[in-house]
Amino acid sequence: MLWGWHDLIVYTLLLVVADVLLWREWCSGVVMLTSSTMVWSLPPLPNLEISENTVVIITDVLHQWINHTISIAHNIAIARDLKFFLKVAVSLWLVSYIGSLFEFLTLVYIGVILSLSVPVVYDKYQHFIDEKLCVTRRFIQTQYRKIDEMVLRKLPLPSNGGYPLHS
Repeated sequence: MLWGWHDLIVYTLLLVVADVLLWREWCSGVVMLTSSTMVWSLPPLPNLEISENTVVIITDVLHQWINHTISIAHNIAIARDLKFFLKVAVSLWLVSYIGSLFEFLTLVYIGVILSLSVPVVYDKYQHFIDEKLCVTRRFIQTQYRKIDEMVLRKLPLPSNGGYPLHS
């Protein structure tokens, strides 16, 4: 029994000394780590191929997304839809403001945490959350109607059907 403790103490001391020496001489530590990793045999990689059908599906989805984005840009720039323009401007300002409060990696971390935790919380409290979201939606709609009646409807709209005149 005593001999077992002696071995444990000696091996622990040797490991500590080895760690200290390897970290002091980082080059030899890197060489040792690399050589010990190279000794392991890597498992064979599976056949990594993408089928033509998958590529066609991806390009179709990408094509639809690009067309939708271009139609939104058209509505903002050419059709002169003032309400939609203000929605986009306020949304971009809000995203910019929130982004200025945090660093990029912090935002990514928060996004990952929220994407993992929100579905679980929603599954657990779905009825309560849906009820509160309905109340919030009604409140936002009433505020939007007030702003629409007081401000947006009083703004002059172009009389040329929304398209700019070329001179």
